[in-house]
Amino acid sequence: MGKDLLLKQCKIVDPRSSFHDTFQDILIREGKIHTIDTEIDAKGAEVIAPKGLEVYPGWLDIGVHTNDPGFEHREDMSTVTAAAAAGGYTGIVSFPNTHPVVQSKADINYARQFSNRQVVQIYPAGALTHDCKGEEITEMLDMHHAGAVLFSDGLHSIKHAGVFLRALQYVKSFGGLVMHHALDPHLAGEGQLHEGFTSTTLGMRGIPALAEEIMVQRDLSLLAYSESKLYLHAISTAAAVAQIRRAKAEGLAVSCSVAYLNLLYTDEDLSGFNSDLKVLPPLRNKADQQALLEGLVDGTIDAICSNHVPLEEELKKLEFSYADFGASGLQTVYSALQTKLAKNLDRGLLAEKLAHGPRQILQLDEVKIEVEAKADLTLCLPEDHWSLDRSNNQSKSENNPFWKSILKGKILGVINGQQSMFFDS
Repeated sequence: MGKDLLLKQCKIVDPRSSFHDTFQDILIREGKIHTIDTEIDAKGAEVIAPKGLEVYPGWLDIGVHTNDPGFEHREDMSTVTAAAAAGGYTGIVSFPNTHPVVQSKADINYARQFSNRQVVQIYPAGALTHDCKGEEITEMLDMHHAGAVLFSDGLHSIKHAGVFLRALQYVKSFGGLVMHHALDPHLAGEGQLHEGFTSTTLGMRGIPALAEEIMVQRDLSLLAYSESKLYLHAISTAAAVAQIRRAKAEGLAVSCSVAYLNLLYTDEDLSGFNSDLKVLPPLRNKADQQALLEGLVDGTIDAICSNHVPLEEELKKLEFSYADFGASGLQTVYSALQTKLAKNLDRGLLAEKLAHGPRQILQLDEVKIEVEAKADLTLCLPEDHWSLDRSNNQSKSENNPFWKSILKGKILGVINGQQSMFFDS
């Protein structure tokens, strides 16, 4: 039995808690929130009392490339969970794009068993199609019974409408969830960044917004036909936001997320050819960025994701057109948002999009900062500054656009039941 934890004079940030936006002491005993009060004296408890402490319900990130098994030189289960904890997450949903692909009961059990008794819970996603090739749907029911929380081919879009429809119809039989990264590969072609003024100026092939918009419209039409459930991962365009907003108003069971980099940067920021900002979906224009922010505020967009794609240096430290797409992101989501977007995203909205929204998408139990609730908490120091470098990087990869940048807002630690992890303040 672990020692009691006492969080002193922390600001509670949880719009679904009766203690939201108040300063309280929180006593945690045997993995549960035992007491919340303005002043608690608990003999023998480990006291955590840094100045300016804020406490959120534990964050959950959907769509993380763990690369384990098969690509452990980029990331493995140990490093990805360490990076997640350092970024303030108590849970992650792992993509199936490993080698072999996660497409059986045994594959699902591998991820689940690793995260037993870990501070970061791994919720595995099963492959939607065999080997993520988009041709033949997998035995999703078996993986569902083993604990798969959704079904997806990761960042591989499903080109075949018939295959996608059959997947939606199949998961409906057991209440499952299909996740899709909506990008028409034929329209995207060999594009390197968003198609627009910047791509033209740089003389590079662009990825048109239409490549996402047409695929989103197709997916929503198939969703309406099948009456199933769909989660659209990391949307990036104004038209996609508008389409999803209308679909929700019509009663379709659709949810979506936005990658944090698409909230912070636009295609104009690629004029310096920073390959660490070469990501999918690509950074779009300012109008798209504004629409994404509005979609967060009005509830169209349910969650913010890290879009964590760790890659080795040999694939990123190249001329922009030759570099692979993807950025490591688990450790910098909160700090980057706090540094660059604090005026646009208030603390309560951040709690909704990092903690509550992801769990609603997956239909997991709600986490709230209330007495008797499980202690599933993220501890932040919003005024502290830090820099991501080799001394504190928990990932095996360094392809992060904020590498060695000074960031405002630091993670002090995470608590998940009787497991906890703290970092130097």
